[in-house]
Amino acid sequence: MEHKDLQHELEDQLSHVVSRLQSFQSDWDIISFAVFFIFIGMVLLLVILVLIRCCCCCCGDEKPRRRKVGIENMALEP
Repeated sequence: MEHKDLQHELEDQLSHVVSRLQSFQSDWDIISFAVFFIFIGMVLLLVILVLIRCCCCCCGDEKPRRRKVGIENMALEP
């Protein structure tokens, strides 16, 4: 019984959202919402990438720094 109530409630909410979306006055409303959601999605994607980068740098093993190979050109020194 509880499953049917939940399903009925979700259907009601979905139909309410669809009816609200259909009631936009112009195409500009739809375009502005699309641009807004794309912007929010990009910001969230960048935040996730930064978090992944930070986790990989902090949790990863320390890599030894590269040593200089070759000879040092003393003529370039001031």
